[in-house]
Amino acid sequence: MGTHEYRIDSIVVIYDQRRCIHVANCVHGAPDVFNPEARPWIQPEHAAADRIAEVVMTCPTGALHFERLDGGAPEPVPEENTIMVAADGPLFVRGAIEVIGEDGQVLLKDTRVALCRCGGSGNKPFCDGSHKKNGFRG
Repeated sequence: MGTHEYRIDSIVVIYDQRRCIHVANCVHGAPDVFNPEARPWIQPEHAAADRIAEVVMTCPTGALHFERLDGGAPEPVPEENTIMVAADGPLFVRGAIEVIGEDGQVLLKDTRVALCRCGGSGNKPFCDGSHKKNGFRG
């Protein structure tokens, strides 16, 4: 379990399965590229780099990122920080995010993250989808 890279000449898609809670924006946005029934499940050769980048940016957890190899625009950092409360789910945070642990160490620097709100995550402070199993309402 961990981070995987899927590379073609124009783009690398980076997937961190520890942060994926299966919102499935990627699957709905580019099913030819992101197909959970296929192996490998990410096949960037099936779309243009611009399209892949656009879909990756819809991932609310930061489980997906990209790196352009063709001179295309890198992932943007949002100009302002926002927090969206998902019904019965996590806090979706966007911006220049730095998650700091109780010991003062930086746990993560990113532009997108889902933070646990139900208390049941095995990957705290990050959401792992436990809210779906434990019946969290909020």
